[in-house]
Amino acid sequence: MMDKHYLTPLFTPSSIVVLAGNADAPDTHTPQAKVLREALAAQRFTGTLTYLDIHTSGTLADLAQTRADLAIIAQPPQDLPAALEVAGRINCRSALVLSNGVDAQLAEQLRKIARREGIHLLGPNSLGMQRPSLQLNASAAGPLAREGSLALVCQSGALTSSILDWASNNAVGFSSVISLGPHTDVGLSEALDFLANDARTQSIVVYMEGIQNARRFMSALRSAAYAKPVVVLKAGRKPAGNEAAQTHSAAIVGSDDVFDAALRRAGAVRVRSFVELFSAAKCLASRYRPVGKRLAIITNGGGPGVLAADWENEIGLDLGRFSSETCAALAPKLPPLASLADLIDLSEEAGPEHYRLALEAAFRDKQIDGLLAIFSPKAGADAEAVATVLADAKRLASKPLLSCWMGDASVVPARRILRAAQIPTFRTPEAAVGAFGNIASFYQNQQLLQQTPPPLTTLSKPDIEGARLVIESVLAERRNVLTEMESKTLLAAFHIPVTKTLLARSSHEAMMIATQLGFPVALKIDSPDIAHKSDVGGVALNVHNGSAARDAYTDMVQRVARVQPGARINGVTVQKMARGRRGRETCIGLVSDEPFGPVITFGAGGTMIELINDRAMELPPLNQFLARRLIDRSRVAETLGEWRGATAVDLEGLEQVLLRVSEMVCALPQLREMDINPLIVDEQGAVAVDARIVIHETAQGGSRGEVAGYGHYGHLSILPYPARYEAVWPLRGGGEYLVRPIRPDDAQMVQRLVKELSPESRYFRFVSQLAELPPSMLARFTLIDYDREMALVAVHRERVVHDDGEVSHKERIVGVSRYVTNPDQTSCEFALLVADDFAGKGLGSRLMLSIMDVARDRGLAEIQGLVLANNPTMLKLMRRLGFEVRTFEDDPEFRLVVHQL
Repeated sequence: MMDKHYLTPLFTPSSIVVLAGNADAPDTHTPQAKVLREALAAQRFTGTLTYLDIHTSGTLADLAQTRADLAIIAQPPQDLPAALEVAGRINCRSALVLSNGVDAQLAEQLRKIARREGIHLLGPNSLGMQRPSLQLNASAAGPLAREGSLALVCQSGALTSSILDWASNNAVGFSSVISLGPHTDVGLSEALDFLANDARTQSIVVYMEGIQNARRFMSALRSAAYAKPVVVLKAGRKPAGNEAAQTHSAAIVGSDDVFDAALRRAGAVRVRSFVELFSAAKCLASRYRPVGKRLAIITNGGGPGVLAADWENEIGLDLGRFSSETCAALAPKLPPLASLADLIDLSEEAGPEHYRLALEAAFRDKQIDGLLAIFSPKAGADAEAVATVLADAKRLASKPLLSCWMGDASVVPARRILRAAQIPTFRTPEAAVGAFGNIASFYQNQQLLQQTPPPLTTLSKPDIEGARLVIESVLAERRNVLTEMESKTLLAAFHIPVTKTLLARSSHEAMMIATQLGFPVALKIDSPDIAHKSDVGGVALNVHNGSAARDAYTDMVQRVARVQPGARINGVTVQKMARGRRGRETCIGLVSDEPFGPVITFGAGGTMIELINDRAMELPPLNQFLARRLIDRSRVAETLGEWRGATAVDLEGLEQVLLRVSEMVCALPQLREMDINPLIVDEQGAVAVDARIVIHETAQGGSRGEVAGYGHYGHLSILPYPARYEAVWPLRGGGEYLVRPIRPDDAQMVQRLVKELSPESRYFRFVSQLAELPPSMLARFTLIDYDREMALVAVHRERVVHDDGEVSHKERIVGVSRYVTNPDQTSCEFALLVADDFAGKGLGSRLMLSIMDVARDRGLAEIQGLVLANNPTMLKLMRRLGFEVRTFEDDPEFRLVVHQL
């Protein structure tokens, strides 16, 4: 069944075989084998555990009798291949290799054996894993963690042990602890993918140092973060020096900024330090869900409250304030010196009862998203009694509640009460506010995550073929940098407004062109070898007559030849000075990152660009929501409204240019760097005054996405919405319906489809009696990665007659077909669901044929699925579509249906 994860044998094994040296010769054990044996002996694993010695494990016939889901291997490096071969012989579907110091060559040998034997391999160079709910400590990372809902994935053995040590002292429990070292086969993407589907995991903390495959990482991270909060700490934050940067944008963007943008778009939260990671872990372990950014501060001391409020302002949170109604009701019940204007300052006389009243009021007030209770020790104040009030309030809390008990020795017992109640508690107000900031950013990033834009907008169609011809002619000349004329031609092909620019090849031509265009004009040197024209004296602005234009041409060519003798000079471009007395200079750029691919940047433009360092960025594809958010994140955004007497700019025109740039990036994989600088924006729209584009040859036969049937999108780390799979089909009995790929905003319609099914139909599809899909499953079904899976929905427009006789149409999803690519990357598993009242109308056949077309287009060779043996309607449909129906060895209640694509 599709709903059981392929890594279940690895992370939820019911039977384990351990290959960790000879029990009778402990002196021959590796350090990992010793620690592993002790760890496994310390508590009773809930499944079956067998120990094997690879040197004395009996005949092949004896081995054939042994079966296990998981083999745990802790052997000297030279014995690892033999141990993995034994795991293959006894039909293990997964293996964990506990070792360190295994080199890349041996790691590759182990990977080959694992793939040949069909084994999912975690390791080598891994500290192993822990699954506390199974009482399984298959690790060399210390004692088994307590059970909880937080999962930890860590690419550093030393940090894994440190985090577990911290957790045991802070009452934090885990659903899973997964240690990943270099060369592990099951890596970060696979671990995230499993945890996204793991019912025991409510939130995920990741420490990472690097990724191999951006597309798979983004796919798994988006899937995980859509279902549950994910917090990431990444090492190596220094910007990568881009030696070959040929545009301004490439010069100012470091790889760390791109990583930030990628995490934000994936819906995850990035923390900057180990301390912040722990703070976030505390909040996540308390099962706090994402909320808005209004944090109210309840305090008995003005100073700590003001520090907290200052830090809220510093990190972009809003101070949560009581509504006037709440203030009026609460004020008479508080001490006379209490103040509710901004902070909820209960005054030094506050006792437990005052805290209780303030907390209850804050939980009820709709203007508050979360609460921070601060307590400063005072003579006669009872720290433990106030902590007990918080612990009681937490049971009724509908919002995140955080605490900060200032001081040290006198508040230790109170902190214990707070920890026992699972209220995240911090020593400083700033740490507590920062932790809430992480919860709030998660909420913000979820909105970015749910955007799945198509590659082309609904704006008028660009001339993609014309743009490709320009690129091909430049590459044919063995050039990588486009001249200003070529760059502007490319922009114009995508309907980006550009200033009219003509190339003069002599001073006489410059004079004639300037006169025809009308003064004032700007002259710029045209050379493929000069990145920054103004640096070599290659720009003349506000030229007011013909003779000045002629002289400016001569002076400029001579000056540039002197400053940069080797540069090829095509001539000088002439253009009318850009309109817009009060236009703002902005810059839209493109940089290419390793490993995330193209990234679109936006910020202040002009000659000050590097100095101002304004660099908001977003991964393509963009839609209007993402474009607006990108503009909002830039520093230049503050000048785009009414500013110093200038009218507000045409924001929609600016957004359209960003959407057009996104189209360029999706359609032209050869683009490597781009600067549209300056792009002048005023109340009438945006116009590109100058542009510089750098291109490169793509891999033979297009990008890797093209080979797999996804057009030109192999260069993107987030696949665009595949609008090309949309089709309208007639409905048997009249009417029509639309078949299209699923989108995140379909969640409520999918839930309605499941709720309205008969119990029998629900059982046939989900093999359970669930009445509706739980939130994590609904998330997994609707926010999908179009790269490795596809879901097509059949949408029917229903006619709705209102009480006043008005007629409207409402969309309803009446069927879903989906496939998920198997780990072998050549076959896929499908599922099909049709609304009961639409059965027998040809919907099931059409959805199956359509999903098979997509799988074929994607380069898959086989589609398969499991059907309950007592579901004759589905089996009949499968036979009619040409599927072969086989018995299913693992479970006689099912039939395996298979079709070659």
